[in-house]
Amino acid sequence: MIPFIHKIISNVVKKRQKSGKSANTTEPLEKRVNNLEVELVHEASDIFFLLLGVVSASFGLRGFLIPNGFIDGGVTGVSLMVNELAGISFSLLLVSFNLPFLILAYFSVGRRFAIKSVLGIVLLAVAVAIIPYPTITDDKILVAAFGGLFLGLGIGLAIRGGAIIDGTEVLAIYISRKTSLTVGNVIMIFNVTIFTAAAYFLSTEIALYAILTYFAASKTVDFVIDGIEEFMGITIISEKNEEIRLAIIEKMGRGCTIYKGENGFSKKGESRKLVDVVYTVITRLEMSKLKTEVDKIDKQAFMIMTSVKDAKGGMIKKKPIKKFDK
Repeated sequence: MIPFIHKIISNVVKKRQKSGKSANTTEPLEKRVNNLEVELVHEASDIFFLLLGVVSASFGLRGFLIPNGFIDGGVTGVSLMVNELAGISFSLLLVSFNLPFLILAYFSVGRRFAIKSVLGIVLLAVAVAIIPYPTITDDKILVAAFGGLFLGLGIGLAIRGGAIIDGTEVLAIYISRKTSLTVGNVIMIFNVTIFTAAAYFLSTEIALYAILTYFAASKTVDFVIDGIEEFMGITIISEKNEEIRLAIIEKMGRGCTIYKGENGFSKKGESRKLVDVVYTVITRLEMSKLKTEVDKIDKQAFMIMTSVKDAKGGMIKKKPIKKFDK
């Protein structure tokens, strides 16, 4: 933290303590200052992602979709379709149609999430209304592909910032909790209904292009949320676990965690062997090297590989250590 900002935060904490507004008066001053600094850094990061998301989504809408009469899925798609049919302001429709979902988010997800989402949707509506984005192209394939890409990028960045700019996900989460349907099923049913309505009220061609737009947007959202790198969580069970642990640290420059376990492959009455289970997280690109190193040590080692959406801290996002310092 920058020194003068740290000093300002310290003064704020001290004033709150003196006025009796601080809830944790028993905690040391430095800890409360540190906690406030972490909260402010995270809030600043969330706002940054949210603003980037608004700019990207508004560019996708004004630069590609709206000028060409294209639609997308979700609440945004409904707003675009009504705007095309009735000529009502898209910004007004976006806020109005998302309002019920924002109220639902307040009660089902949380106050902080709902407030950020209100901010994101209002900013998106304002950006679409006042920022004079140029119309990039009228080529239908490019409009569907890049309109969806920029819109999906905006939605994904907003989610990274702890908010939404389309309320469909909130509805899907709420319904999935009340029924046997999954979130994916609810979103699919919602969007199929929108595309069917678009085929009837607009044209089959626009509905088909809307599916391409939605596909581009959804894939971009997945890419942004899951991260550029794809991580793998690897569980390794082997009698030579210490050699494998050292290979991960020394030859791959990665960290690992050791779990204490028992070998369950034993008959009734037989004692179970204690075993150390090695767990590490690597990128998919490092998977081949890890398999090679493990096979050198124990070809019979049992390995479980699972996808990890994202990883934070430790050594996972640092460059591998080339030389291990003993």
